[in-house]
Amino acid sequence: MRAAFKAVQDGKQVAVLVPTTLLASQHLQNFSERFANYPVRVEMLSRFLTPAEARAVTDGLANGTVDIVIGTHKLLAGDIKFKDLGLLVVDEEQRFGVNHKETIKKLSTNVDVLTMTASPIPRTLEMTLTGIRDLSLITTPPAERRPILTYVGEYDERAVAEAVRRELLREGQVFFVHHRVRDIDKVAARLKELVPEARVAIANGQMDEGSLERVVIDFWEGRYDVLVCTTIIESGIDMPTVNTLVIDRADMLGLGQLHQLRGRVGRAGQRAYAYLMYPPNHKLSEEAYERLRTIGEHTELGSGFKIAMRDLEIRGAGNLLGADPAEIRLDLPVTANLPVAYVEREDLRLEAYRRLATVTTQEEVDDIEAEWVDRYGPLPPAAQALLGIGHLRAECARQGIREVAVVKGGLGTPAGSLVARISPLALKASEQVRLGRLWPRAVYKQDLGQLVGPLRGGADTTAALVELLRALVPPPSDDAARAALTLARQ
Repeated sequence: MRAAFKAVQDGKQVAVLVPTTLLASQHLQNFSERFANYPVRVEMLSRFLTPAEARAVTDGLANGTVDIVIGTHKLLAGDIKFKDLGLLVVDEEQRFGVNHKETIKKLSTNVDVLTMTASPIPRTLEMTLTGIRDLSLITTPPAERRPILTYVGEYDERAVAEAVRRELLREGQVFFVHHRVRDIDKVAARLKELVPEARVAIANGQMDEGSLERVVIDFWEGRYDVLVCTTIIESGIDMPTVNTLVIDRADMLGLGQLHQLRGRVGRAGQRAYAYLMYPPNHKLSEEAYERLRTIGEHTELGSGFKIAMRDLEIRGAGNLLGADPAEIRLDLPVTANLPVAYVEREDLRLEAYRRLATVTTQEEVDDIEAEWVDRYGPLPPAAQALLGIGHLRAECARQGIREVAVVKGGLGTPAGSLVARISPLALKASEQVRLGRLWPRAVYKQDLGQLVGPLRGGADTTAALVELLRALVPPPSDDAARAALTLARQ
């Protein structure tokens, strides 16, 4: 708000981009109250406006009579023109996709840009860690804000009913998040059966503008006790009387989403509770387990950056400059990582992952192993497996292999066996003969440029794959390497 006020004082316009209409409405109210005593015109642009109202705001932006506009994705439409845009504020930056950000770049040429988020996405965090973007951290929590007590576990109707009743006893309100619209009515009806005294409302993004706005305003004014909703409340909604959050199917949501949703409660100094639940007897995927474990462990105030770092470890950073044609893809049934107990600092773990992902020779992997042992001590099994993947990546880089996938064997293979699919390949006749001698059961599909090789029983997966690849083209000996180098120099 201060930056926006300063920009308006200098004769510039300000655009505040937000992901949802609810957040736009709330920002409009806050900005209008803050600037009520100053000659600043603040407007909103979202689907809540009629066509005539939206056209009036658009004309005001073009002729300069609108100083500050708060809008959703409508701000990115091609027909929106500014007379003199000086500042672009992107709130909840993690909610905007790649296409939106490309449009933002065109909108923000020669314009100051301020992006804000409580949980930066891995790609954004990677850009800040590598120095591409500047990052400032606000680590001081609001006055009287208290950590949120977080419970992660199987869904239990009795626990949910007790949590709702406890909140009603202290005259508070409850968010119940169910991320699927198709059966949200049934969930709300069941909640009414469990807690008959609670007044329950439903909100989701597929409702028409008038109904959604009416429900949210009624909930804001205390006419309802429980709001059964989708993740529409994720972005910035500020309701101080809501101090209990229940998330059904928390295993289906991302780490950033869980952190953002948890931040919707406990905003007025009251002790807040968050219940993150998944179906009973449901087997969680490894990534879902890691997400829930991380959100359950990081409950202290200002933990968003730590959670984002962990999210970067789990998901990876992606490609900053698009798909790399030389990228090596490895899909292996191997538990490989750097345990927190082995390397405690997030930035050091991240740097170790980044370095291992760029290796091209076995010597580089050996150097990394020696450094880890020297700095952190003996390698735990998960770290040893990670180095094994590094050796495999280096061997793939040497032979120009771009993809290795290990899957369960099909017909004609022993029960429980694994099969490695390796591509692309273009084997010489001599290499095919060598392959048949060292790996008799391996099959080379020449028309596909792909090798299918059954892994030997009991062997470590990555070590067996390195052995299989070396059977194709063995590494040059030191004498051969020196001779090749001498020939190249000549």
